[in-house]
Amino acid sequence: MSINVVTLVGRVGGEPDVKYFESGSVKCRLTLAVNRMRKDDPPDWFNLEIWGKTAEVAANYVHKGSLIGVTGSLKFDHWQDRATGANRSSPTIKVDKLDLLGSKRDNEAAAGSPPSDEW
Repeated sequence: MSINVVTLVGRVGGEPDVKYFESGSVKCRLTLAVNRMRKDDPPDWFNLEIWGKTAEVAANYVHKGSLIGVTGSLKFDHWQDRATGANRSSPTIKVDKLDLLGSKRDNEAAAGSPPSDEW
């Protein structure tokens, strides 16, 4: 048996990067800062990849600084560096579930955002 489940709660590091494909698919990429237990430790940063309806929700209602919760799986993107030819990889969280968290005031800052719900 294998398990690959990641659950994170943190703040979005920048505006969503959204791509619409001719096939009708939607992909959204975000960065997420997750604080450590000790306040003087720097946050851990994660790259998130979101697809489909959930990506559309993220594109419309998630902004820099938004508090969100995500559940997904860890994957590694692989590529070859154009300049050096070296093989590179980057860990990415493929998001299956997105929760919009935070206060009502946080949600109102994003014009017309829905109440905190699972998407």
